[in-house]
Amino acid sequence: MESKHRIGILGGTFDPIHLGHLLTAEAVRDALGLDEILFIPAAIPPHKRGREIAPSEHRLRMTVLATAANPYFRVSDIELHREGPSYTVDTIDALQEQRGNMAEFYFITGADAINELATWHDVHSLLQKCHFVAATRQGTALARESLHREFGAIAREHIHEVPTPEMEISSTEIRRRIRQGASIRYMVPDAVAEYIYKEGLYR
Repeated sequence: MESKHRIGILGGTFDPIHLGHLLTAEAVRDALGLDEILFIPAAIPPHKRGREIAPSEHRLRMTVLATAANPYFRVSDIELHREGPSYTVDTIDALQEQRGNMAEFYFITGADAINELATWHDVHSLLQKCHFVAATRQGTALARESLHREFGAIAREHIHEVPTPEMEISSTEIRRRIRQGASIRYMVPDAVAEYIYKEGLYR
């Protein structure tokens, strides 16, 4: 029987994408032996409504620039063409339609987000449709017992944990440093820094 194509998904605002995103994606890909990682910039992140974010075309281009050197990395604009909030379950449905039954999806996020899975939109359906990967770092543990109580056997089968290296970089800090005229070298790929300065973003 032909094995399924195992695809990691890293979604986010990517405003801007930084080396922490890339390091997490590669660590998970390597640990789980995934066939590719799909970076998906969000159009309207449900948890960030009300905050001004860079236009989607800029965030998409920066993501393409950041991932170009890794042959396992791909970028999808699937959420940028959909109106309304970017719910994960809608994205998984659309990807399944694109990729077919031979694709198996692994949604990568932080342990803190997975600990709050009960608050996610249509989460019971989502857990049936894809795996979750908790990229764990010091300070936030995966609440395994609580998740198992909430979701039962599917949580044991579809929620995984991958320790990832510490890299204290945030998009918020990068935007702040740009506004202050401080260096962002070694926080984002060089091509992303060049694009930010060329386009005058985050001033």
